[in-house]
Amino acid sequence: MKRTAIFIDGANIYNTAKILGVDIDYKRLHQYFADAGVLVRALYYTAVSEDQEYCSIRPLLDWLDYNGFVVVSKPMKEFTDAAGRRKVKGNMDIEIAVDAMELSGHVDHIVLFSGDGDFRSLVAAVQRRGVRVTVVSTIASQPAVIADELRRQADCFVDLADMRAQWCRPAGERSGRTVSQAA
Repeated sequence: MKRTAIFIDGANIYNTAKILGVDIDYKRLHQYFADAGVLVRALYYTAVSEDQEYCSIRPLLDWLDYNGFVVVSKPMKEFTDAAGRRKVKGNMDIEIAVDAMELSGHVDHIVLFSGDGDFRSLVAAVQRRGVRVTVVSTIASQPAVIADELRRQADCFVDLADMRAQWCRPAGERSGRTVSQAA
């Protein structure tokens, strides 16, 4: 039976779903992969604002944590750019890459939910270890959310737009836990 791990770049897939006008139903997503083989791990990565009294993504993260996902988070960093604009940064690429490399010896298949081209090298490294890699993002937008080099490197590309019936609900529909909270 195929052993699979899924890695979800929370901010990236939130923006992808928003562009497509859908919310990801994480309960259905988890069940889809659990039914397809052995789901070794389902990881969700996001940066969170620690200085706000209420973080809008907190209910989603709590739900994921109690329902079969490992939530990996870190505080967002605020800074002022050269033009004096306030910026927020919360990149989780290194955490995803380290965890994927560590788990690659224990799985047959990795599913990466991200369109970030920075992951091309990670995908190539995992493939050299004999692990198949599927990347989930979209080309159904203008411009495409997925970086072309990442799509070409993956063993399989799945367009989130084609998986609406399996993993998504129309944006704003409230049934189960979805990505309608800001990431």
